[in-house]
Amino acid sequence: MSSIPSSTFTLAGVMGWPISHSRSPVIHGHWIEQLGLRGAYVPLAVNPEHLPQALLGLSALGFAGCNLTLPHKVDALACIHQLDDVARQIGAVNTVVVNADGSLRGTNTDAFGYIQSLREAQPGWRADTGAAVVLGAGGAARAIVWALADAGAKDIRLLNRSKDKALALAAEFGAPVLALDWDQRHLALSDAALLVNTTTQGMQGQPVLDIDLSALPRHAVVSDIVYTPLHTDLLLRAQERGHPVVNGLGMLLHQARPGFQAWFGVMPEVTPALWQKVLATF
Repeated sequence: MSSIPSSTFTLAGVMGWPISHSRSPVIHGHWIEQLGLRGAYVPLAVNPEHLPQALLGLSALGFAGCNLTLPHKVDALACIHQLDDVARQIGAVNTVVVNADGSLRGTNTDAFGYIQSLREAQPGWRADTGAAVVLGAGGAARAIVWALADAGAKDIRLLNRSKDKALALAAEFGAPVLALDWDQRHLALSDAALLVNTTTQGMQGQPVLDIDLSALPRHAVVSDIVYTPLHTDLLLRAQERGHPVVNGLGMLLHQARPGFQAWFGVMPEVTPALWQKVLATF
């Protein structure tokens, strides 16, 4: 990785469609200001049809790189020149770095972000203490399943409304991932230590997640990667039952750190001041 001279103005951003809802410019802007760096991080509204041109244009525009959010994380795989093992195994890219020769290097920091958010919110959490139930089989689920397996989870139960996607992901990842029917989601909780919602159910404008928590052991951690709203119906119901809960904002904050380091040369910290700044945008 080439070091960036301190006199250089470093430019990075986030590509999505739409992109106006993204908190990433607030997060990276806070770190740029806090660390006294010369740079900017900007939102980039990129229609999926134009993703290849937009990515290949990063070098010409002087960008150090960018983040990718919905719906670009999987489609970008075809446009990146070098994929690291994490991005290749997860099958999605969320962080792009422009090399000195203009070529693009891709990684996925969602897995790192998710595990860090769990450990920040629940310092005693361990991946090997019991079964993990993961709802959903999209790009975020891929990253979280990979992260849990990498952290030592021995039993990961994957449930998706369309079982075909869950079966395909389980076949691709192999043990310890097992795909179950969506209608088994209530029973799958009976001896679980972690429940993770990676679906859009519970997000603002979406129906709430239909799951009965009564079989879930009280010590189990309940995690929802949705962060709009910050306290989803799932988390509120889990809190009422006494479960430790983890909202989706921590994952967003922590996944941003490795990308910032790659572009700006400094690994930033997630501080109470950053939490407050991002929470103020809700």
